Amino acid sequence: MAAQITDAHRRFLQVLMSNGITEASEARKLHQHCCETDKVYYAHDKLDEFISTINSHLQPLFMQIRKGISEEDGKAHYAVVNLAKTEVTKMASDYTEMELELFRKAMDLIILSENGFASSTDILNLADQLKTKKMKKKEAEQVLKVFVEDKWLSEKNGEYTLHTRCIIEMEQYILSNYQDVARKCNICHSLAIQSQVCDSCGIGMHLPCVRKYFRGQTDPRCPKCNEFWSCDTP
Repeated sequence: MAAQITDAHRRFLQVLMSNGITEASEARKLHQHCCETDKVYYAHDKLDEFISTINSHLQPLFMQIRKGISEEDGKAHYAVVNLAKTEVTKMASDYTEMELELFRKAMDLIILSENGFASSTDILNLADQLKTKKMKKKEAEQVLKVFVEDKWLSEKNGEYTLHTRCIIEMEQYILSNYQDVARKCNICHSLAIQSQVCDSCGIGMHLPCVRKYFRGQTDPRCPKCNEFWSCDTP
């Protein structure tokens, strides 16, 4: 039988949904705040248990709070995922078909790239090739800005990649639609977009996971095939 859900659980879920994505340290503070506000039992090491209770009640609604890792710094994040809609169409209520087509094209470039990034130039060059309606570059720049604000894309020095929120929410979609290139990190088992790949056996690892795994090693070897790790460790 599922554990009883309280106002603290409901409050926690509400904030998580309005945030889109929440870093683990913030989620821990929120957990404490919700429990103390509603005067229910709080233990600092029981966040996963607390979330598990919420998830048991979300299950019939085909929703779930999922944990994911930031590819930039390796920090854990939480996001509420709609399991009934695993495709990009889950964004359909927020964006026009034209904007979604641009997002799909940006996603293609990012996932099919070697380093998990696509330049703004390459994405904007696709704006006038959209099937729905050609988009002016100025307009496309504005749309990309919105995708960054809404935490679907991240941008750094004119280079775009998938935001942690996007990776958590779209993991199943990406794994099934990009089967030839999409892979999970061999260390944390989350979807890896920005990763290093073993030349010998082809496994991938997130850069923060590579950094952590090979820390202090002078002769880095693949955790799966034990061959020398030829990539420069970050």
